[in-house]
Amino acid sequence: MNNYDFKGRVAIVTGAARGLGLAISERLLEGGASVAMWDSNRGGLEDQAMRLRSKGKINTAVVDVTDETQIASATAAVHKNLGRVDILVNNAGVAGVVRRSWEYSLDEWRKIMAVNVDGVYLCARAVIPAMIAQKYGRIVNIASIAGKNGNPSLTPYSTSKAAVIGFTKALGKDLAKDGVIVNCITPTAVHTDMVKSFPKSAVDAILAQTPMGRMGTTDELAAMVAWMCSEDCSFTTGGVFDISGGRATY
Repeated sequence: MNNYDFKGRVAIVTGAARGLGLAISERLLEGGASVAMWDSNRGGLEDQAMRLRSKGKINTAVVDVTDETQIASATAAVHKNLGRVDILVNNAGVAGVVRRSWEYSLDEWRKIMAVNVDGVYLCARAVIPAMIAQKYGRIVNIASIAGKNGNPSLTPYSTSKAAVIGFTKALGKDLAKDGVIVNCITPTAVHTDMVKSFPKSAVDAILAQTPMGRMGTTDELAAMVAWMCSEDCSFTTGGVFDISGGRATY
């Protein structure tokens, strides 16, 4: 495993109590970063933070990424306790229930959009001014191959991830001369609790579209995210990086 040098850097990772967010937090800690782990699951967050404290400096906050007040408070705590914010990984997200497009209620649709789209925007908005002031920042958004190809029976999820891709491209251009790099990844399904909640038919359909014939791992995704968070990623912004086992079609 190749490690990037994050010594002196401070990262915020949302949805950090499990799955990909946890793997990313651990990878950044191993590179020397101080990591603020945010999640709405207090118990899971504290359990994982306790496990990882031997790897580096950790700050935790229970945060609903749709709540501006909670985000503002947690961001202020990061500045107070860790001194700065260099990296934001917008990983928190929900898939919602599996059903045909027209069968979702408006409330179900809005909840998925609020977490997956509004949450990404609100967290980015909270850290950008300080990143501009210090002329350095890395923002990585976790989108999905569903945002490019569209997953049947997961229409709001697919739509929300397409929005994350568009937001990444636009924000990358907005910040291109400010020293703040913005990119996203579009992974296929990985072995996380979210995917475990899918019916077998949905998982089988995903695997059938994946030439490698398997899901990705959180460690594989975390490795790609680590490069995007590093100083080595210096001339790529507004980028969309597939990590899909060959599933991507464009």
